[in-house]
Amino acid sequence: MNALYYGDNLKVLRDSIADESVDLIYLDPPFNSNANYNILFKAPTGERSQAQIEAFEDTWHWTTDEGGAADAFDQVLKSEHSEAAIMLRAMHSALGENDMMAYLSMMAVRLIELHRVLKAKGSI
Repeated sequence: MNALYYGDNLKVLRDSIADESVDLIYLDPPFNSNANYNILFKAPTGERSQAQIEAFEDTWHWTTDEGGAADAFDQVLKSEHSEAAIMLRAMHSALGENDMMAYLSMMAVRLIELHRVLKAKGSI
């Protein structure tokens, strides 16, 4: 089945992708560049246009709202992945609650879901 999903990949993974159903995962994660990326459009003449839309924000902040970094951190700690929880807890002890910890927490919870959907002989 070929499908294209749009939205938060964590929600898509949890709601739409079955366990061990994916052969290959190509990952091009955000890198905490603290930048906003836009899609730029060209004018009919081919020149750069002022028209643009925000594609994504690569800025991470420690927040305590539902779906935020603290929530992601808690989800990893409550998961069955004890090694990931131990590592993330150690990073939290070293870094505290800051933007880098937010990035690591948001990535960790997603990597756990990616691992869940990957077939036993799959590759990431």
